[in-house]
Amino acid sequence: MKLRLAHLLLQPLWSSQAFCRPLRYVSTGLPSPQKTFADFEAIYLGKQPMPEYFNFASDVLDMWSQMEKAGKKSPNPAFWWVDGQGAEVKWNYEELGIQSRKTANVLSRVCNLRPGDRLLAILPRIPECWLVTVACMRTGVVIIPGISQLTVKDIQYRLQASGAKAIITNDSLAPQVDTISADCPSLQTKVLVSGSSRPGWLNFRELCQVAPEEHNCVRTRSQDPLVIYFTSGTTGSPKMLEHTQVSYGLGFATSARYKFKSLRHCVTGGETLNPDVRKKWKSQTGLELHEGYGQSETVLICANQKGMKIKSGSMGKAVPPYDVQIVDDEGNILPPGKEGNIGIRIKPKQPFCFFTGYLGNAEKTASCKQGDFYITGDRAHMDEDGYFWFKGRADDVINSSSYRIGPFEVESALSEHPAVVESAVVSSPDSIRGEVVKAFVVLNQDFINQDPGELTRDLQEHVKRLTAPYKYPRKVEFVEALPKTVSGKIQRSKLRKKEWGN
Repeated sequence: MKLRLAHLLLQPLWSSQAFCRPLRYVSTGLPSPQKTFADFEAIYLGKQPMPEYFNFASDVLDMWSQMEKAGKKSPNPAFWWVDGQGAEVKWNYEELGIQSRKTANVLSRVCNLRPGDRLLAILPRIPECWLVTVACMRTGVVIIPGISQLTVKDIQYRLQASGAKAIITNDSLAPQVDTISADCPSLQTKVLVSGSSRPGWLNFRELCQVAPEEHNCVRTRSQDPLVIYFTSGTTGSPKMLEHTQVSYGLGFATSARYKFKSLRHCVTGGETLNPDVRKKWKSQTGLELHEGYGQSETVLICANQKGMKIKSGSMGKAVPPYDVQIVDDEGNILPPGKEGNIGIRIKPKQPFCFFTGYLGNAEKTASCKQGDFYITGDRAHMDEDGYFWFKGRADDVINSSSYRIGPFEVESALSEHPAVVESAVVSSPDSIRGEVVKAFVVLNQDFINQDPGELTRDLQEHVKRLTAPYKYPRKVEFVEALPKTVSGKIQRSKLRKKEWGN
């Protein structure tokens, strides 16, 4: 009865011809999947010009749906989701298309969102998360993804900074949104993904149930905005960075995985791997972990790609279309073996998969550029074969008695000691050396009652054996937990501030 009533109430909204025109497809001349991927890869590699117009939903997903219907594409699931209890959702491309078009009608006709409007989406990894993402592509709405661990303060900051007109979330965060929504003047619509209702909120599942299946996808230019990410930010407030329809829609083209019938190729990213993790993975699976390096701003920068020789601990080589170099603070290219800043060449032409900039923060955008290069803020060196080796964030590097020490190498050594669960290494003031290495260590439960002095000396000797003697932590502090961002990155800046008091 509730759904029928919702259908009757919403029928006038769905009836507008401007938003319910059926999709028009060309029924003949569909390219093969291999040809389609080859075209996208050629654009990615700069061998073909970037299209003036691009929309991943219509140009890729809907085309694959037509290939599926025409028998030119295997009927493998387009979307396959399994929850913790074993329940699953499995859609082919046509079913994904139908559900995302229904969602697009909810966004455009009920939420009254228009191309360029912003939607804050804070959802766990449930099917609706992907439907909302594709629906934003179809409507031209700019999606702002957020993780479920965001606090009330985090949500308020994102709503106010972005000027988002709508928010979509679930039962766990809706009460927190209600406490701050009055302080967010741009927020007009609140959408709840839930099996129950809540005053002041639209029910997403009820609306999708009765929404029309037809929706005319907006025609988006390649450089139109698609998504805004708030950087995790180890220092200061999170910054808004924007990506376009192509920078992410095509930027991940060469990262696509074809078949999932067996475990053949394993990749990792997000944080640099400790050697112990890499060794255990290979010993238990027989497979190497292909490590990669990238940022929210850039997509993938370096990688150990399939078929490459892996140098254990390396980030691999630069991937197209990026020209990656190690540069000094003035943007001059450094020779192999010399540590410096990781830089991406952006002149004379900026790569298409690059972010457009930090929104509302021209000073921050400008500060990341030096000479012909964008400076990532990370330090590394490149060897004679073109492999990159990560050292740490530029502001995390410790200068002790003129020795430059990257925290990651010390943390990696500590991680191989059985007493250490995790650690963070920062600089600490010293009257003789200026600054020294200090390690904040979270202990394994089996070692918490061990003598602190004895354990400190053991950890120091352990690091000396695995690294150069000057790199060992001259100070060690045992802590219960390390400060982290909402995305799980260690906030060394807070520990450094604790040491230096500024």
